[in-house]
Amino acid sequence: MSKIFKFADNFFKMNYNETLDFLFKQLPMYQRVGEAAYKANLDNTVKLDNYLNNPHKKFKSIHIAGTNGKGSVAHSIASVLHENGYKVGLYTSPHYLDFRERIKINGKLISKDYVVDFVQKHSPFFSALKPSFFEITVAMAFDYFANQQVDFAVIEVGMGGRLDSTNIITPILSIITNIGFDHTQFLGNELSLIAKEKAEIIKKDVPAIISEKLTNLKSVFSNKAQQVDAPVFFTDHNYFVQNYFYNSDNQIVININKHQKIAFSNLIFGLSGLYQLSNILTVVQAIDVLQKNISITEKSVYDGLKNVVKNTGIMGRWQILSTNPYIICDAGHNFDGISMVINQIHSLNYANLHFIFGSVNDKDMSKIFKLLPSDAKYYFTKAQIVRALDEKILKNSANSFQLVGQSYTSVDLAIHEAIKNYNKGDLIFIGGSTFIVAEAIEFFSKKI
Repeated sequence: MSKIFKFADNFFKMNYNETLDFLFKQLPMYQRVGEAAYKANLDNTVKLDNYLNNPHKKFKSIHIAGTNGKGSVAHSIASVLHENGYKVGLYTSPHYLDFRERIKINGKLISKDYVVDFVQKHSPFFSALKPSFFEITVAMAFDYFANQQVDFAVIEVGMGGRLDSTNIITPILSIITNIGFDHTQFLGNELSLIAKEKAEIIKKDVPAIISEKLTNLKSVFSNKAQQVDAPVFFTDHNYFVQNYFYNSDNQIVININKHQKIAFSNLIFGLSGLYQLSNILTVVQAIDVLQKNISITEKSVYDGLKNVVKNTGIMGRWQILSTNPYIICDAGHNFDGISMVINQIHSLNYANLHFIFGSVNDKDMSKIFKLLPSDAKYYFTKAQIVRALDEKILKNSANSFQLVGQSYTSVDLAIHEAIKNYNKGDLIFIGGSTFIVAEAIEFFSKKI
């Protein structure tokens, strides 16, 4: 570690790319190396925040946790507030193409100069503290939002809730989207344990919105809310989708009811995955609660949800990469996320399914393999990160579940091969890991 931070002391010589190299390669980063980067306390986060004069206290925030859906909900709420004329910070993770995607204001990425200056200015403190990648990134986001005087910051939890670096904030609204199995080595191998970890973002007197539909878990959130006198709203007690359809532009159009009465009619959502039907209800419940204290017009809700991709730059959610050949990607990467994606694939009409698939090396793949369609042609591959599961190991394991295909050493090679085998009427799907999808998006961004 001393070698790492000796390198950091020379930051005044670094440009943006060298700064990124330090952040990615020198700091412990969970997305790339896994468990070795995990910090089981908030000590460094608190020290960083105190050192920076507590920037998290200088803006109003909305805090969002959950196993799946938290990113979509975060981007959607930010888009609605943006359409209403507010200056809105958005912190999410991980990124797809550019580190700066993690930190935005009204859809605009944090500047390269700010990233370089932040790391350079504070490198002596980092050298002594030895923070993780995520700890520095959260500190940078909070510092930036405070410096830029945002009206609101929408903050997505990285992992869990209780020990996540974002959990030093006291928001105006807490949201928990759902509970599923992911990061079980840190959060627990029972849903009730995972729920308890996420429930810890609920703060005293702060309204909490819960999307979770499992009856046996609702008491976890009710109990936590009662302990801290937080009003709690269960989305499915108030809102439901009356019906939906896809328009000629392949956008999902939704009619939403509140207590048996129409609340939103013909609402167009810019994220077209069927699994977004649950997320949209969470968003409108959040807007409902926020409207008790801040002004949000109905037009802003409609425009914000329709323009969520344009306003925030969200990627990797049932994203169409190409129409000819027809290629879709989705970053669902745990059991529940992949299950929802597979359900939507089954709803499509196609002649043959070409499935480009990769994962990380700390997942229990046996349950996921059981979800995957056995009639697809598979292209097993790996992302270019240390934590990636070797494509040959993935292929051999999948074969025992009657999933047949070949292995490829890179996402690019897998895409090339799938396109070569594609015939009109087929579908190419890319998924299994956020990092696989990120490299696919990068592949097609170079083609434009």
